Amino acid sequence: MSVEDKVRKVIAEKLDVDIDEVVPEASLVEDLGADSLDLVELMMSMEDIFDVDISDEQAEKLRKVKDVIEFLEAL
Repeated sequence: MSVEDKVRKVIAEKLDVDIDEVVPEASLVEDLGADSLDLVELMMSMEDIFDVDISDEQAEKLRKVKDVIEFLEAL
C-alpha cells in the first residue's frame, strides 16, 4: 500500500468520511470537517503508522491531504 493510500485510509477512518472525499486537494478542516482534537489524533496516528515524529510546528503546516502525503513521502 502506498503512502497516499495509507494516509487517505487513516484520514477517512479517523474523520468518519468516505474515502472518495479524501482527495489530495481536500482541506482537513474546511472540506473534511476536522476540528483541533481531530487534527491532533490524526497526527498521532500518522506518527504511529509511519514510525515518525511530527512536531507541533510541522503539524500546523499540514492543512491539506496532499500536505500530509508529501510530508510523509519526503521522510
